[in-house]
Amino acid sequence: MDDWLSIAIRFALYVDLLLLLGLPAFALMNRTTLLSRSDAQLNVRRFVLGAAVIGLLISASSMLVLAKAMSGVTQFSELSQHIFEMILMGTDVGIAWVVRVVALSAIVIVTFAVQRHTASSHGVVAALAAIALATVAWSGHGAMDEGARRYPHLIADILHLFAAAVWVGALAAFAMLLRRAKTPSFDQLVGLSRALAGFAMVGTLIVVTLIVTGAVNYWLTVGLSLSPLVSSQYGLLLLAKLCLFFAMLGLAAANRYHLTPRLEQSIDRGDTRAAVKALRSSLVLETGAALLILLLVAWLGVLSPSAPL
Repeated sequence: MDDWLSIAIRFALYVDLLLLLGLPAFALMNRTTLLSRSDAQLNVRRFVLGAAVIGLLISASSMLVLAKAMSGVTQFSELSQHIFEMILMGTDVGIAWVVRVVALSAIVIVTFAVQRHTASSHGVVAALAAIALATVAWSGHGAMDEGARRYPHLIADILHLFAAAVWVGALAAFAMLLRRAKTPSFDQLVGLSRALAGFAMVGTLIVVTLIVTGAVNYWLTVGLSLSPLVSSQYGLLLLAKLCLFFAMLGLAAANRYHLTPRLEQSIDRGDTRAAVKALRSSLVLETGAALLILLLVAWLGVLSPSAPL
């Protein structure tokens, strides 16, 4: 039961923090689409504030579960102040938790203080969100390494998280733009088309980063052998994650090389309904695959890579 609770909390934290970094990062890269309209600015501001508050609540829940697991008590009511002080002051994961809470609290303060989001305020939020997201690496397998392997593993984990955040943030941003495009104006469709086309180069860098850091993480966690992929629960879940990743890659390629040019052509013709519908369906599938990957990552985080089936 505790494992499934831990998985659920990890999953919720991944989704929240990836979006909290990814959406402002996308907004910075596409100012003409998300920052040019007051309604979009308002949506982003509300989302950032809500995600930061939710992140604080999830972090509080994660600390309760962590304290229960590390102390060995059977009930949450048995937890004492001393246990929390020991974790927060005496462990790396506790210090990382404090840094995350401070960063998320700062995002809440910044969001309240800035009524109209600008590029600079989005930059501040993205930087604070990056700090909050980076702390998640200290609750993964990289934090278990010692010596010369520890910091390369943590850096690879953090870069992997950052790349995933930009991809997930882009999916969320495209969903916002498509929702506004239910009864689209010409300007809205042009903005959507430009955002899709402009993400192509960034998307390539994201894929390269995910593949390289994923390979480094596998090597540092499991080793050079591929046999664990079929001989352990960890390996089978990792294989499922890879299949979903390549499915996302295929959908992203279809968006880039087929659906985006189709949207551009439909704008020229003046009939965009079919193109928007096809793009929306593709992004729904891609988002669903991304959520399943995050669920698998949360599950992998509580498993021992060396444990056999």
